[in-house]
Amino acid sequence: MAISVETFFLSSDNQGTLQAQIQQMIAEGILSGRFRKGEKLPSSRRLAAHLSVSRITVTLAYTELLANDYLTSRGRSGYFVSENAPVPPNFTPPQRGEETVDWSRAIGQRFTGGKVLEKPKDWASYRYPFVYGQTDPSLFDHSNWRLCALQALGQKDFTALTADYFDQDDPRLVEFIARNTLPRRGIIARPEEILITLGAQNALWIAAQILLTQRRMAAIEDPCYYSLSDILQQSRCHVAPVSVDLDGLRPCEIPAETDVIFTTPSHQCPTTATMPMDRRKTLLQHARDIDALIVEDDYEFEMSFLDAPSPALKSLDTDGRVIYVGSFSKSLFPGLRLGYLVGSEAFIREARALRASVLRHPPGHIQRTAAYFLSLGHYDALVRRLREALKERRSVMQDAIDHHGLTVAGKGVFGGSSFWMRAPVKFNMDEVANRLRAKSVLIEPGHHFFHGSEQPNHYYRLGYSSIPVSRIPDGVAKIAEALRL
Repeated sequence: MAISVETFFLSSDNQGTLQAQIQQMIAEGILSGRFRKGEKLPSSRRLAAHLSVSRITVTLAYTELLANDYLTSRGRSGYFVSENAPVPPNFTPPQRGEETVDWSRAIGQRFTGGKVLEKPKDWASYRYPFVYGQTDPSLFDHSNWRLCALQALGQKDFTALTADYFDQDDPRLVEFIARNTLPRRGIIARPEEILITLGAQNALWIAAQILLTQRRMAAIEDPCYYSLSDILQQSRCHVAPVSVDLDGLRPCEIPAETDVIFTTPSHQCPTTATMPMDRRKTLLQHARDIDALIVEDDYEFEMSFLDAPSPALKSLDTDGRVIYVGSFSKSLFPGLRLGYLVGSEAFIREARALRASVLRHPPGHIQRTAAYFLSLGHYDALVRRLREALKERRSVMQDAIDHHGLTVAGKGVFGGSSFWMRAPVKFNMDEVANRLRAKSVLIEPGHHFFHGSEQPNHYYRLGYSSIPVSRIPDGVAKIAEALRL
């Protein structure tokens, strides 16, 4: 790899001769790790022209560095960083001066300090990874995804690959969602009522930005998806936490002054509770009575393997007050970051304009690749394989949980990919999780999902989408052992 001549510059503050300055500049680049072993330096002629110095000055600097074994010469090929040069393993840019900006005053709105559920980047190296939402490489259809990506790179799809859609989306992907995905949830929508997003979280953010202000109120489930709390905090709206039971959100507890209700009726996050049909109708009627909108997050409906999922809340909506959020991140892979919003055309029009001002549109190549993967039947085959694997893993985990006497606080009606667990009140699951990490066991403490300052610490979530079925019994046994201390 050649080092760009643009990375070299002489400062007016430097001391010494030009030759010494050039020599020092190159030596510092090597010592800091910015220039790595084997990398080629610019020719003496090119560097001299760039720095506006004589070529002999650069040549003398190079010669001195050759003598000190910082550089090596390879005949007519030029100068290279020597293999014997004292190059550190990692590049750490040097601190240039002292910042004088008072960032505590300069920052107008803060986005840090929210609820972040940290997952180790090397989670796959753990023997018992009960983590949620990660992809099992043994189940994913790598070969067909690769073929679809190559097809999307072809000349026929050149426009989809390179065009600036501005505020539009890939028509093939939108058509598939409208004709195949949504009808499975009982939803009929026109293309003008569908917007592609960068995952479900991006969809929730867009909805919150459009629907909420500092004077409006949002009702959320308690516990709920922890990132939703951060999203609503950023909108600066009033938040009303509403408790959930074994049937999900309780409509009777939603305040009358609520403007927007956020809910996960098909698979409550994180308890996995499923809202029965009667309560769904009650929720819709209550929203109608108080003139509130509903944002329905249907993030995991594809993972229904115990029974067919209930119709989406959106399918029961007759007056357009439900905004539907869907995602391919759980069924394909989380790094895809591809989801969608479905709502009345007036709402989608604003959502489209907001998205365009922030990121214009999700990459066309990703949209077209997903469209091919979906339309060619690979997606349905993948979902069937996932359901079969998850069904087996769930059964084995349920047996292990029962055998060791652990308490399930929520396990879903139709399936899913996790158990919501409750330990005895005396346990702090953050501390338990840290002890289990040392035994190569990963679990997710549950306090992040609760609203307010006094969050219970004895809940935790066990995902089974990424752990081999053969390791589940031993992993659960280690968890049970940790909870007997």
